[in-house]
Amino acid sequence: MNVALRHGVMNWVFYSLLATGIVAALSYGGYSYYLLKNSHDILETSNADLQYGILELSDKLKASEDLNGYLTKLILEVQQENEEFGEQVEGLSSTVRTLDKLAHTDKELLEKYSSVYFLNENYVPKNLRPINATYVYNTKEQEQVIDAVLPHLVDLLQEAASDRVSLRVLSGYRSYGEQSALKSTYKVTYGAGSANSFSADQGYSEHQLGTAVDFTTPSVGAPLSGFDKTPEYIWLTTHAHLYGFSLSYPKGNTHFVFEPWHWRFVGISLAKRLHNENKTLYDLDQRDIDTYLAGFLD
Repeated sequence: MNVALRHGVMNWVFYSLLATGIVAALSYGGYSYYLLKNSHDILETSNADLQYGILELSDKLKASEDLNGYLTKLILEVQQENEEFGEQVEGLSSTVRTLDKLAHTDKELLEKYSSVYFLNENYVPKNLRPINATYVYNTKEQEQVIDAVLPHLVDLLQEAASDRVSLRVLSGYRSYGEQSALKSTYKVTYGAGSANSFSADQGYSEHQLGTAVDFTTPSVGAPLSGFDKTPEYIWLTTHAHLYGFSLSYPKGNTHFVFEPWHWRFVGISLAKRLHNENKTLYDLDQRDIDTYLAGFLD
């Protein structure tokens, strides 16, 4: 084969290979473009779907926030209604408790007696209890008060003892018949006029309530003369109200002579008021006194 022919064959082979390479390159480029274009389209579609999904989630989130806000408001309103209802229930419960106390509290306990109010001869207070002989002047006698008064009386006597004050109970509950007999004895001994100045008629004595006591000391004893000059009386004037007791017949009262020994349990709230206002039970209107009846046993 001559040189020219060989050269021509080589050129043909070269250009054939070149053409084949170009075609292959173009084919690959076209296929790559197709793949790239297809991927781009897929990404565009996915992006659009994603944006739509984001918008949809945003709408749902907004709706959820609105619902949450509504529910929160509703819960607060319900809580407020429950609180108001609870206050109403508590108010009603308090009223019921007050009415129950009134129903179980003897209204006679805060009535004004002496020459003001008549106590039936058959009246006997409920739940009378004996006072421990330790606190009684005449240990041979059993003195009594109602059970609601007893713990206050004992507290008073114990506190007095801790202050080195020797208080004793001379007299507690006294029945209608006992008061009648006592008054008759006084009339015989002192005369009717004198007896009326310091002793109540039967039915008008606070002792029949079981809430009044006469105090004395070992040194003064039963006659009670000079009790107002003792440290025990001074102590009572500054401490008795803290335990619910009030002096019934101070100096200047219109019922009896001054009786520094005679103290009546009226409840702590009322006793404090009377002490602070320097008054006795008989200085108040009965309607005013009755407002303390529900708390008498507290």
